[in-house]
Amino acid sequence: MSPPARPRPRLRPALGVDHSRVFPPWPGFRHHDPHPGNRHIGNHPPPTTERPGGGHLLDNGLLRVEIDARGLVVSAYDVEADRETVAPGAAANLLQLHPDLPNMWDAWDVDEFHRNSVTDLTDADEVAPGDDGASVRIVRCFGSSRVTQVLALPPGERRLVVDTEVDWQETEKFLKLAFPLDVRAERYASQTQFGHFHRPTHTNTSWEAAKFEACNHRFVHLEEPGWGVAIVNDSTYGHDVTRTVRADAGTTTTVTTVRVSLLRAPRFPDPETDQGVHRFRHALVPGASMGDAVREGWRINVPERRVTGAGEVAALVTVDQDAVVITAVKLADDGSGDVVVRFHEAHGGRVLATLTAGFAVAGVTVTDLLERPPAEEGSATRTEGDRITVRLRPFQLMTLRLKRA
Repeated sequence: MSPPARPRPRLRPALGVDHSRVFPPWPGFRHHDPHPGNRHIGNHPPPTTERPGGGHLLDNGLLRVEIDARGLVVSAYDVEADRETVAPGAAANLLQLHPDLPNMWDAWDVDEFHRNSVTDLTDADEVAPGDDGASVRIVRCFGSSRVTQVLALPPGERRLVVDTEVDWQETEKFLKLAFPLDVRAERYASQTQFGHFHRPTHTNTSWEAAKFEACNHRFVHLEEPGWGVAIVNDSTYGHDVTRTVRADAGTTTTVTTVRVSLLRAPRFPDPETDQGVHRFRHALVPGASMGDAVREGWRINVPERRVTGAGEVAALVTVDQDAVVITAVKLADDGSGDVVVRFHEAHGGRVLATLTAGFAVAGVTVTDLLERPPAEEGSATRTEGDRITVRLRPFQLMTLRLKRA
């Protein structure tokens, strides 16, 4: 079961800036712009326009999103790839409510038969431009609960951000958010702490059928050769992925639906479990490669921060490969003043990467997670001044101890 949503940090612009420092989403992060020629002019999001037939249209030059009068996403069109993301005749950003009455252990179990009954929450009390004029605000009420959503397209970015606030007052209910995708995927990737792994989308065996509810960390990624979709989140990890057959110009193809699990309301052992206000943030990223999914997953969880200071501050450590993610830069626990850097390969392939320290380095040691030299030296490193070259296996986690000169 997904843990409760954690508060999302609020970003505030720096005022009266003499010198500023941009803190990247994670140590060693390098800004990556795969579509520099298609950026929306200026730093402000494009304004919301009316959609023919009712609803609203968001378009930043990279992604064109149609939101109908019900507040549902009926189109998310990847402009560069000339490709639709939402399955024909379907709608994304669809909230679905299930009865949740497991046979045992209310707060722990989710039983498969909850799928036998579902209510699509399509009635909207409000669908209107947001306060900034560049987003769409949607309000829905059901039972004793209320949902407020804000959908926005950041300028120059190919992602639809969905902010959801739920005042949850239900009992024995299960709330999900569905994204039916026009993607034929026989498997999908779920992110874990230091990598990802694949699950099949079929239910051909009893083992696969039993995975009607699964977990991920920062993202779920599906792809066909050359084009993929990622759904990233900042707080909740439960999901299900199914595929169905649809007609297509006299033949058939498949629709792959990702549903993220938002809230449950068990009555045992706490009859008021999770009742109250919860906030979630998700992003739909069409055209995403595995590298894009990794980057967007980190971006939504550790957003860029801007702070003021007396002068520029150089990064402590940088890396030249997008496939390598630095997750920790810290002083050694033994008080020696050595700097410990922990990183891993995140794309599932082998990579030769160079780390550059922002300080003079006198020596480099490969350590275990407790910052001790391993019994056997099994990782190849090469040092030239402040540059350390490492060779990583798929998903390999490495810790280096840098002695300062």
